[in-house]
Amino acid sequence: MSKTKKKPGSNVIAQNRRARFDFHIEEKFEAGLVLLGWEVKALRAGKGQLTDCYVVFEKDEAWLLNCQITPLQSASTHYVVEPTRKRKLLLHRKQIDKLMEATEQKGHTIVALSLYWKNHMVKCEIAIAKGKKQHDKRETEKQRDWDRQKGRVMRQANS
Repeated sequence: MSKTKKKPGSNVIAQNRRARFDFHIEEKFEAGLVLLGWEVKALRAGKGQLTDCYVVFEKDEAWLLNCQITPLQSASTHYVVEPTRKRKLLLHRKQIDKLMEATEQKGHTIVALSLYWKNHMVKCEIAIAKGKKQHDKRETEKQRDWDRQKGRVMRQANS
């Protein structure tokens, strides 16, 4: 009896690339998400977006706002769906306290970086972030361009 292994692939559903450009990422956390059935089906089809997504706290609970999950036509025929509803994040009490403390500091916010599969569950990677100034963004672009140029020079030198 031979078991066929699943081909290794990407577990990432959606990424917020803009967050890495607009913010300095200080500390990352992994959080679970409370989802409805149609949302899980839509995420399996790759219908999730994290642009402009952030975390707020209400009554000592963490909530994910502006995470858009577009419903599938076949899976959500008998539901009244709201693609950008707020979704509860599942975190430990110590993690919630640490995140709440960080948001009280000036200039810090909690942003969602990515949605991904871990076994059969959907996880959300969130981070404590501090906003970049315009000159910081320019510096990031210059560093990225320099790294690209260095790679080209090294490849030419090796050939």
